[in-house]
Amino acid sequence: MRYLIAVLALAGAVVSGLALQVHYSTATEPCSINEQWDCGVVNHSPFAVIGRVPVAAIGIVGYLVLAGLALLRWRFVLMVMAFAAFCFALRLTLIEEFDLGVWCLYCVISQGIIAIIMLLSVGWLGADYAALKRAERRRV
Repeated sequence: MRYLIAVLALAGAVVSGLALQVHYSTATEPCSINEQWDCGVVNHSPFAVIGRVPVAAIGIVGYLVLAGLALLRWRFVLMVMAFAAFCFALRLTLIEEFDLGVWCLYCVISQGIIAIIMLLSVGWLGADYAALKRAERRRV
């Protein structure tokens, strides 16, 4: 499970890297599909930075941290961090929907990746907990 989560986290870092590239680019982006799907509008909006740090850069770091936690088998910390990242990404999704009215393809893909990582981390922790309970019952 840890390798699957780590690979997904690395894929998320790549997607965040593509979004970061859009943030710094002034060219027409390949994900500028129509008025409702335009990564440039989203990544150049005031919501695309926290302080002076691009949200996409935060995504890259966050995904790398999740990959590290998975590889270290820190299941509980991974689950908590994945849940926090999911909530952060959900907030960004709500901004796209209600404040900007424009969707970023990279952001939507990232939201899907973090949702899967969160579900896998909950399942991984739950499976380990169930295994410990079974082992405890056998000892008694």
